[in-house]
Amino acid sequence: MPASEQVRLGRKRPLPACPNPLFLKWLTELRDDAKEKGLKLQYTYQKAISSLNKYPLPLQNAKEAKILQSFGDGICKILDQKLQRYLRENGPDAPIHSLPEGAPPPGRQDNNSLDPSRKNAAGDQGKNKGGGRRKKREYIPQKRSGGYAVLLTLYRESQIPGSKGYMFKMELQAEAQQLCDKSFTVPDLGSKYTAWSSVSTLIQKNLVMKTHNPARFSLTEDGLALGGRLESLEGTKDGPEGDREARSEGDEEGEEEEGVAAVVDLTASDDDEEKEEDRLHPTETCAAQPRSVVPGMFFSGKPQNVPSRNPNSWSLLPGSYEIILCVDFIETTGGSKHCKQELVKELQRNGVSFDVRKLNVGDFLWVAREKVSPVPGQLRTPVGRELVLDYIIERKRMDDLCGSIIDGRFREQKFRLKRCGLRKPCYLVEECGKAASHLSLPETTLQQAIINTQVIDRFFVKRVQDVRESVAYLTVMTRYLNKLYQNCTLTCRSRELEGDGEDEEEEVEERGSPSCSLISFAEFNHGAIKNKCQTVKEVFARQLMQVSGLSGDKAAAILELYSTPLSLLTAYERCAGETEKEKLLSSIRYGKLKRNLGPALSRTVYQLYCTQGALT
Repeated sequence: MPASEQVRLGRKRPLPACPNPLFLKWLTELRDDAKEKGLKLQYTYQKAISSLNKYPLPLQNAKEAKILQSFGDGICKILDQKLQRYLRENGPDAPIHSLPEGAPPPGRQDNNSLDPSRKNAAGDQGKNKGGGRRKKREYIPQKRSGGYAVLLTLYRESQIPGSKGYMFKMELQAEAQQLCDKSFTVPDLGSKYTAWSSVSTLIQKNLVMKTHNPARFSLTEDGLALGGRLESLEGTKDGPEGDREARSEGDEEGEEEEGVAAVVDLTASDDDEEKEEDRLHPTETCAAQPRSVVPGMFFSGKPQNVPSRNPNSWSLLPGSYEIILCVDFIETTGGSKHCKQELVKELQRNGVSFDVRKLNVGDFLWVAREKVSPVPGQLRTPVGRELVLDYIIERKRMDDLCGSIIDGRFREQKFRLKRCGLRKPCYLVEECGKAASHLSLPETTLQQAIINTQVIDRFFVKRVQDVRESVAYLTVMTRYLNKLYQNCTLTCRSRELEGDGEDEEEEVEERGSPSCSLISFAEFNHGAIKNKCQTVKEVFARQLMQVSGLSGDKAAAILELYSTPLSLLTAYERCAGETEKEKLLSSIRYGKLKRNLGPALSRTVYQLYCTQGALT
């Protein structure tokens, strides 16, 4: 090689032509037609085009394309019909892996057909650079769109001295709302997407990073640079450069582009579920146990208004809301239809306002629903915001109690009820006459389980005989809560911003009255999902509670010292001998009486985590 000749590093080899130009041409036509009609189906076709471009082998028919991503039965059926029409017009031996003479090549840069101006720009760029691939247009969100508001809000937060460098979902939505014309929580009429839907696009473009659980949102280096540019252009007449040419997000969330940066998401949460369910302000709180109880009710006294530490919280004033009983849909469908139909009929006969919906924990609870008026010109009345009162009921028939004890669901249900965020959990136990004498467990065992639930686990337990008495109790409670909260201002609180609220809980218990600082139904139900993404600490707690005799209070006491299995195993390694290892947990105090965990349970936990091989 001559010394004067320079070596060209990083040279890209040219991409081969698409081996299925007919299918690519037809898909491009379908996409362009859908775009002209304003159909969201255009994004489905775009995904199929991108997938077909990456496939290097020729396809004999559309059915073979089912192995490709984004090729469903509908697209394959349309392509097969076009292929049959093509063969009828050009003969059965017509080539299907090349275009007819005179037809323009579809090319691999199929995005150009979305906009003729962009196509011409790409052609001019190709001429200037010797026919090379055009440079991808930089993504800039439209002014006052969801992506624009989120980027600008995160950038301004990062510029504050002493900033924590991230924002939670609720505070980010509240701060960004003033910079956006579309709602971050309520979708437009006829659409399921909100302005928050654009966050997934920002994550894909490597502008925003989502970490931790609850989710924390922060800017990447690229997002910080773009946020600075948006801030410098904020207040100008035309807004950011390229605003009119930028691709809008929100409803176009499903659109993909070749070469998009990898998604940075470390929480493994389901964003699609959030878009469908989080219609209201998301919030979270902690679980607590009931303290003061009077016959037939949970507490005495009037509720006290506790000020919220969340500057972005919202309130429901007296008279602006109504108390609604929420019934889990399982209580009205399936199983013994006669009893479940009788439950609904009795509630209707008693004039109780109730709503049947899916509850991820518990069977009955009460919400304060905002009263909203119909909006002129809109078909449906807007959905009112909802706050969950601190009362939740788990209904148990004797046969159900027996089955849940046998398969282990009973302990797990109590654990989840304590952690659901509502301070007054209750068990409604239906005796069902002589049914207990025909069950798999002795009646004495069932009665002991009920007493343990009341005395040890500190749940309020209400015993009734049948469905009618259950409905009567629900009716009395509904009327009581309506009277109790009729003059109260209810405030939404957030665990993300205010922590677990332990100080507030102690203050309320000292007064003997419940708090009017409540969580929203959206956050309550989302936080109670049984199979949601869990932290190592939560999984460790579930493991410990599988040990016989190790209750939730005991597991919580162990977790205060050893929050992960690794920390516990490290502590075992530091012990001098076997005897010290077996007694490592024996002096841990648990519960309100501060009793020791004991040597027997400590030895069992040690054997579980430190025994090599199978346990005998």
